[in-house]
Amino acid sequence: MADSARSLPQTLRHHLVNPVALGYLAIVAAVCAWVTVDTLFVAHQDASLAGVWAFFVTGPTSFLFVALPGPLPFVGIAVGAFVQAFALGALYRWFTKRPPHRTHSSAA
Repeated sequence: MADSARSLPQTLRHHLVNPVALGYLAIVAAVCAWVTVDTLFVAHQDASLAGVWAFFVTGPTSFLFVALPGPLPFVGIAVGAFVQAFALGALYRWFTKRPPHRTHSSAA
């Protein structure tokens, strides 16, 4: 019952501020930083495929934005990271909220 009384910002914070969601967002940030450095500072004879990793770590949500025009695919990376972090955070909260499994011991 306490879960239904939360407002939207409280629910978002509850699911996004935990070790799993924050760890995932740190991985996404590291991959995006690597892609940015590779794009701006590394010379390649051919095209670099480093940019696809930002879509891979935020997929499958970011894949919905790939075919859109202009900067919208990059918006898909941000949306994908948020959606995946929320889902991972919700799973983390669900697993840590569950009561421990009780075994029935027989008294002899």
